[in-house]
Amino acid sequence: MALPLDKPKPHRKKLHRREHGTRFITFSCFRRLPLLGKAGARNIFVESLYEAREQFGFALYAWVIMPEHVHILMHTRSKAPMATILKSIKLKTSIRILTRWKELRAPILLKILGPTGSPRFWQPGGGFDRNVRDNDEFMRELRYVHRNPVKRGLVEKPEWWEWSSCRWWMGIRGPGIRPCDPPPLFPDELAALMASNSYM
Repeated sequence: MALPLDKPKPHRKKLHRREHGTRFITFSCFRRLPLLGKAGARNIFVESLYEAREQFGFALYAWVIMPEHVHILMHTRSKAPMATILKSIKLKTSIRILTRWKELRAPILLKILGPTGSPRFWQPGGGFDRNVRDNDEFMRELRYVHRNPVKRGLVEKPEWWEWSSCRWWMGIRGPGIRPCDPPPLFPDELAALMASNSYM
C-alpha cells in the first residue's frame, strides 16, 4: 500500500498574504530645509513618533530621521487612518520645535514663513506613501532606510546614526534604543533575516 505523499508547504513569501497594508512613508521639511539638522529637533521627532505609536497602536518596523526628511516603514493596525497618524506626528513635532524657536527668536523662523506669514515646519502635501508589496520590496526599503545616513555622508556605518531603527535591528538593547515591531515575516524567515545582517 502506497504511503500518502506529504503535501507541499504553501509558498509564504508575500507580505500581503500575511499583513496587508505595510507602507513606506517619506515626508520632508518645509522647502526641504534641514529643520531636523540638530540633535534636539530629531529627538523631539522621535518622541512624537513613539507617542503616536502608543496612541494609535500602529506597527512600526523601521525609521530614520534625516536633516530635512523622514522615512518610516509602518502598518496601521487600528481604525485610525494613516493621514490621522501622520498628522499627529507632524503636528506635535512642529508645535514643540517652533515654540522653542520662537522663545529663542531663532533666525530660521524668517526662512520658513508660509503664504499666511506664519512659520511652517513641514512641506505641504502628503509626501511619498506607497504600499510595500512583498518581502523583497520590504527588504529593499529596510536597507534604504538604514543606509540613508551613510549614503548622505553623515556617518560611515548605519549603526553610528543615532536617529534610526538600525541599532534595534542589530539586536542592541538598552537605554536610548527605541523598540520596533517585528516585521510581518514567519519566525524562521525573521530569524534568518536577523542572523544574516542583510537588513544593512
